[in-house]
Amino acid sequence: MSTPFSILDLAPIVTGSTSAQALRNTRELAQHADRLGYTRYWLAEHHGMPGIASSVPPVLIAELAAATSRLRIGAGGVMLPNHPPLVVAEQFGMLEALHPGRIDLGVGRNAGIDPRVAEALQLSAETQSIGDFTKRLAELRNYFNEDSLAVPAAGNRPPMWLLGSSVRSAKMAALFGLPYAFAHHINDQQTSLALDAYREAFQPSAELEKPYALITVPIICAATDRHARKLAEPGALAFVELQKLGVGQSPRAQLPTMEEVENYPYSSAEREIVNAYFESQVIGSQETVRTKLDDLIRRTQADEIMATGMTSCNKDLLRSYELLAGLYADGACVWTRAPEHADADA
Repeated sequence: MSTPFSILDLAPIVTGSTSAQALRNTRELAQHADRLGYTRYWLAEHHGMPGIASSVPPVLIAELAAATSRLRIGAGGVMLPNHPPLVVAEQFGMLEALHPGRIDLGVGRNAGIDPRVAEALQLSAETQSIGDFTKRLAELRNYFNEDSLAVPAAGNRPPMWLLGSSVRSAKMAALFGLPYAFAHHINDQQTSLALDAYREAFQPSAELEKPYALITVPIICAATDRHARKLAEPGALAFVELQKLGVGQSPRAQLPTMEEVENYPYSSAEREIVNAYFESQVIGSQETVRTKLDDLIRRTQADEIMATGMTSCNKDLLRSYELLAGLYADGACVWTRAPEHADADA
């Protein structure tokens, strides 16, 4: 059994760098992924976060689709409460018309955690409700029909995905008959439950005959386990800083440099957070990464793995994805399970 591999990118901004450099890094990484044979490359939508440059996926998708040749480029995803469905349909219909067969439209409901962003986007409790999201999703799908008023969306329908990190979102994806992208990197404890619920409740649709689910997995691959962990430490410190939002403190704004990591005075509680963070990651040498991924695919039966990783040096991330691609069969980014699992899966 084989499993294709893809990439999710947040375009992180490193301390002392700029959003312009982060976007250039993203373009370089997408071109690298295109050459290596990855299946798709998605951009996340985040607002009001000084450490993330990916705020307008359609603009970035247009740039990356033009800069690559075969890679599927998509949104992972568009947060539907933030946008009128007509506008989203027009944007992605145009992208599909310009790059036929290479655009993905992933949609989600989470508008973000900063109340200032919600106010700036003029969001209300109603616009962030499940009921409103369901109506927006149905409206968006209809705009891609041939008789739609959305131009050029009519007749230019990119594959639509539903994003989520819960059993509830899994069941919604199943009800609409859409492919499902589960945020394993956010809620790894519910991955199997959500995917099982999705498969059990799935209703075939015009877009999809049988369930198809990918999971987003934090992956850093390097020559040795020790080096891979070192490369992942800026992401771990960023995670520690993010926890400060929950206790009313101000976290650092951008992805830490290696120097900041080395000089950071971790408390014992923060060390525990870091250790828990690494437990949920796939970090290590090629051998270690293969072992962890093979086990994860076996346990979840995910149809596709979408790798996501953050390092303070883009060259290290390029190398990480290159080493990851080196594990694939026949030079293509399709995972072939290790021989020891072959009999169990037969």
